[in-house]
Amino acid sequence: MIDDVEDFFTKGCGRCARFATPDCSTRRWLEGLAELRRICLAAGLVETVKWGHPCYMHAGRNIAIIGAFRGDFRLTFFNAALLKDAAAVLERQGTNSRHPDMIRFTDSGQVTAKEPAIRACLGEAKGHATAGTRPPRETDEPDLPAELIEAMASDPELAAAFRKLTPGRKRSYVLNLSAAKAPTTRAARIARFRAGILAGKGVNGR
Repeated sequence: MIDDVEDFFTKGCGRCARFATPDCSTRRWLEGLAELRRICLAAGLVETVKWGHPCYMHAGRNIAIIGAFRGDFRLTFFNAALLKDAAAVLERQGTNSRHPDMIRFTDSGQVTAKEPAIRACLGEAKGHATAGTRPPRETDEPDLPAELIEAMASDPELAAAFRKLTPGRKRSYVLNLSAAKAPTTRAARIARFRAGILAGKGVNGR
């Protein structure tokens, strides 16, 4: 993955074989990505690179991150549960997402049209970062697969680590395990996930 933000806008994120080729997703959305970058910088955010993508910060906290895909490009907000989104521009990333947290674009010209709403969301997020406010803790626990319950019963270290995970990270494991039809597949996945759970990470290593 890249570690220089300029590389994203000239070559891509570096996470696939299409990096630095005309087929990279960033090539399709160059104008729109540049506009998103301009808006984030104009909002006074600090630009850095995280997970191979331009990430914008304030008061030591992640505010938003830019991503480019085949069919669209996005500005995704961290701690989106805090945002009021008065213009209703935020969408959920998927059916299992708890909160709308991204603005999706399918045409570069849409960025300019949505600039006032983007600026409002960024400003609101900056205010929460400055104040140090956090989203309310989600206390509801997902229903655990039987194989995970059994694994934790025989592995106290795994059980303690899983209990310490954030609700979102717990849910990421439960969703992944529940998608497997065979008990043997679920058991194999638990064994593979063990190191990540002990490290306090989610399914995707974050």
